[in-house]
Amino acid sequence: MTLPVCSLIRSAPQLVPSDGQYHVVRFPFGAAESYDGQAMHQQSQPDGVRVDAWDFDDRSGLIWPAADGWGVLTAMIHWEAGGYRELRDQLVRDPLGFTDNPVDTTATSHRPPSPGMQCFTSHHELFVHPEVPLALRVAHDAPGPVNLVHAQFKLAIHT
Repeated sequence: MTLPVCSLIRSAPQLVPSDGQYHVVRFPFGAAESYDGQAMHQQSQPDGVRVDAWDFDDRSGLIWPAADGWGVLTAMIHWEAGGYRELRDQLVRDPLGFTDNPVDTTATSHRPPSPGMQCFTSHHELFVHPEVPLALRVAHDAPGPVNLVHAQFKLAIHT
């Protein structure tokens, strides 16, 4: 049995505004990805929309599950130093509201900053479906914008 896996990596900074809102972490396509053997993170998306400017389009943060199954989500987030009291992240179903179901923030973490570099991981398991995309979203409460300096977002599906 094949285990469908999608593993995304972002090494370029993403500026996250200080606006009290969660923001989708965007990931590059193609050779800049870690692994996408089952085409779950493609420029031409299952709903017919093509993403050309990945670093400016929230759709580049979507993983479209290749099969129904039990999904294992993992995320890693590195923030630059900032004047924040809290860092936030979510693993979320349908973050852009494509389906009739409301946005499902299935796993949310709020954390105080740690001494030194701000490096965090998240893990969550849930049922996934090909027509319901998944994303990693982040937020912070710094007085101004802060860079997310590295991120990874991974899905493994047990069918």
